[in-house]
Amino acid sequence: MQLFPGSITDVPGIKVGHEQDLNALTGCSVVLCESGATAGVDQRGGAPGTRETDLLRPMHLVEKVHAVTLAGGSAFGLDAATGVMRYLEERKIGFDVRVAHVPIVPAAILFDLEVGDARVRPDAAMGYRACQNAVSPMVDQGNVGAGTGAAIGKIFGMKRAMKGGIGTASLDLGGGVVIGALIAVNAFGDILNPSTNRLIAGVLDSKGTLADTLSIMRTFKGRSILHFATVHNTVIGVVATNAKLSKDAVNKVAQTAHNGLAQTIRPAHTMLDGDTIFSLATNQRTIDVNIVAAFAPEVVARAILNAIMTAESAGGLPSARSLGFID
Repeated sequence: MQLFPGSITDVPGIKVGHEQDLNALTGCSVVLCESGATAGVDQRGGAPGTRETDLLRPMHLVEKVHAVTLAGGSAFGLDAATGVMRYLEERKIGFDVRVAHVPIVPAAILFDLEVGDARVRPDAAMGYRACQNAVSPMVDQGNVGAGTGAAIGKIFGMKRAMKGGIGTASLDLGGGVVIGALIAVNAFGDILNPSTNRLIAGVLDSKGTLADTLSIMRTFKGRSILHFATVHNTVIGVVATNAKLSKDAVNKVAQTAHNGLAQTIRPAHTMLDGDTIFSLATNQRTIDVNIVAAFAPEVVARAILNAIMTAESAGGLPSARSLGFID
């Protein structure tokens, strides 16, 4: 199984920076759009951890954001966005209120406290360093940034889970229009390759082979476990394009992007997940919003699969590659 090509940084005006603590197994990722981007969000999981999402919805004043922060650390990780704001303010990037520039930095977090050292979480200093690391060529994937402590397949808790990660991909839509995605995969469920309809990662059985979360959920044991299952899961990410999109349109792209989760994660959008996707438009090329929305799920699905293919074993969790589930 080959990596899908491209990166969210193929979208002009988008940069990505990662910062992580490989001993504590946590980190954060920043998507910078320093010239501003029209932004939207769609949050579908039942256990979200977010910041500055209300202002992204239609009928609210703010049209553009200057960065999006994705972080581990559970709710503590939202502090990483403060460092991103400081980085941007120092460069006079933000909403001009005459007496200051106020950067608009939405954020979402995932729960990784059980994987590494729970006392170490992404903070403002880590968010600032992630901005310093931001680049526009191809960005690293796997156990970096917000994917450092990500895990998947957690119906039985961490004892039979596998390593998740962060992935990116892009698609050329023609006419100079590009769409890209950056997704941190920390799902309750399993990962499916939609081209073969086969699981490639997820919950393990006692023999170390894939057990299939949906099948487990049908059993008496599975139903009983769900009563005690914890909200330690989420898939968070960003879809970006250089298309010219209104605020309504960019929110529609965020909505359809979630279909990429439904294609590759079983089950997705549970009450135990905080699944959240942001959408950015840098407004450089004209294209029908229906085209962008149609391909958003595909680029998200590719980024999710790349996250799993590049993930490495860590924190006692095996990766799909280490177990031979992918070539």
